[in-house]
Amino acid sequence: MGKMTNWEELLWRGLVKDVAGEGIEDKINNESVTFYWGTDPTADSLHLGHYSSLVTAKRLMKMGHKPILLCGGATGRIGDPRPTSEREIISIDEVNNNIKAIRKQIDDLFEGKAQLVDNYDWFKDFNFLDFLRDIGKYINVNYMLAKDIISRRLETGITYAEFSYTLMQGYDFLHMYQDMNCIMQVEGSDQWGNITTGIELIKKILGKEAYGFTMPLILDSTGKKFGKSEGNALWLDKDKTSSYELYQYLINTEDSMVEHYLKVFTFLEPDEITELVKQHNEAPHLRMAQKKLAECIITDIRGKEEYEKAVKISEALFGGDLTGLSAEDIIMAAKQVPSIKLSGEAKLIDLLVDNQICSSKREAREMLESNAISLNNEKHTDENEVITKDLAIDGKVMIIRKGKKKQFIGIYE
Repeated sequence: MGKMTNWEELLWRGLVKDVAGEGIEDKINNESVTFYWGTDPTADSLHLGHYSSLVTAKRLMKMGHKPILLCGGATGRIGDPRPTSEREIISIDEVNNNIKAIRKQIDDLFEGKAQLVDNYDWFKDFNFLDFLRDIGKYINVNYMLAKDIISRRLETGITYAEFSYTLMQGYDFLHMYQDMNCIMQVEGSDQWGNITTGIELIKKILGKEAYGFTMPLILDSTGKKFGKSEGNALWLDKDKTSSYELYQYLINTEDSMVEHYLKVFTFLEPDEITELVKQHNEAPHLRMAQKKLAECIITDIRGKEEYEKAVKISEALFGGDLTGLSAEDIIMAAKQVPSIKLSGEAKLIDLLVDNQICSSKREAREMLESNAISLNNEKHTDENEVITKDLAIDGKVMIIRKGKKKQFIGIYE
């Protein structure tokens, strides 16, 4: 594969949906431009859905462009209109706590090389009358009603606060264009209407051209948003989502999607991805592409040590070496694995039946006789063996495995 331009690589990776601004391709290829990406502090952590945009911002930084990453202390008090209903207003204290946590995550991800801003800094002294006069007069209501993010809510109803959101985000772009030489905005495709409002304000008030492009929404093969597992977001904060959970989600990526995800989420060169996909297609059961995807994402978000721990715990739960793993490592990591409470001592057959690992003593005996029961990855076959916490890791945790695929975490009280 020949050497691509920056813009060609973005297109090859499937990272461009909507584009605004004449000559944006030349800007991306031949200049060093300041651009911004923003998010509102609706939680105390970002999730993998945000990461799909952040990794594009990081890619642009590696291409020589200068990122400004905005966490919306002002817009977060209002809430970006959702497709179906108004967002719940969160307290100011919660907004501030969320900003603090998110800004640290972003700073860590960009290794301190990106400028971090909070739009509350320029909105806090902007009074209502001045905003209407200086900003509101330049945007026609009909123009706002035509925005997809607003029009889809007209039947169910939209508050004035949410209706005004696009003006606030548009002003963010205008302010950063003037004060920070930020000429481009890069967001997910749901922000297209807000990007173009900012471009319109810059054109009408400053008489200058601004640029922007959106990235397609990243979905799995069923149409579900990437980074949603069992109805829950997969968080960048390791205390909310363990590295083991991230690893399991990524390692189970469908074969039909893994090439797309490698293009979007990794910094592997195009030739590396092409070769890896070729090897994967020749032996898909080895899951080489999924393993590389997991390695790239977890290492970028959490560091190499967390990735290696996730691999080790995954292997341990499926029969590998437990050396070096603590009870806390296993408990924190394996939130998806069913846990059972253990106490005192019990015969092995009773432990299996009483904790519903086996449905009956008959099934338990069949499992034991066929070598299908292991405790901390060691086979146990004697139904009358007395099991105590002495067998547990740190006297606290026991990995109980039934067959090849069913694991349970036994925790001693």
